[in-house]
Amino acid sequence: MAATGDNTRPSRTPAGAAVLQADVTEAIRQAFFTELAECGYGRLSIEGVARRAGVGKPAIYRRWRSKQDMAVALISEAAWAYLDMPDTGTLEGDVIAFLRAEYAVLTDPLAKAIIPDLLSEANRNPALEAALLRAVRDPRRTRAAAIIRRAIERGEVADTLNPDLAMDVLAGPLYWRLAVVHQPINGDEELVQLAHMLLGAFTCLPELPGHGKSSRATS
Repeated sequence: MAATGDNTRPSRTPAGAAVLQADVTEAIRQAFFTELAECGYGRLSIEGVARRAGVGKPAIYRRWRSKQDMAVALISEAAWAYLDMPDTGTLEGDVIAFLRAEYAVLTDPLAKAIIPDLLSEANRNPALEAALLRAVRDPRRTRAAAIIRRAIERGEVADTLNPDLAMDVLAGPLYWRLAVVHQPINGDEELVQLAHMLLGAFTCLPELPGHGKSSRATS
């Protein structure tokens, strides 16, 4: 041990406080998604991820307490990467931006392999379902709700519009086409066409009894 020039001991990192190396974390992240796509959540194991990443199991347990914690953290991190939907200033622009972001997620090769498996597993695993809803669904719905709220505030749609139903209408058609019936979207032009169909649904809302006139702005 090198001398320090006085009688004090050189400082060192306390036991148990090892620095988490970014390159190791990235190797684990890549290994996790590859294992998840190949094996599914049910068969995925800490051992398999560690082996593929070229690290020991302690490297994973220093970052996450369990398989579920690792899965929820990494999946939510990936989902957040697609949540950047800025305020474009119009409902039309916001809906188009939302659909483009959703399209990027649903056509990503890893996501196409992972999403159906996670949905099936969540139906069998209430704890996993609750964790994914908190970490993935809730933030995405919050962003989608902002689109509807801004449209109401700008007077582009009636204030009678039900935000929860509007969010389902916003996200549902694209998911149905790509993930359920497996029909492609033929270019950005079709995304824009879908956006205009959604705009028609939002802006043609009938008046509710007793609510009075629509708050939509008139030109």
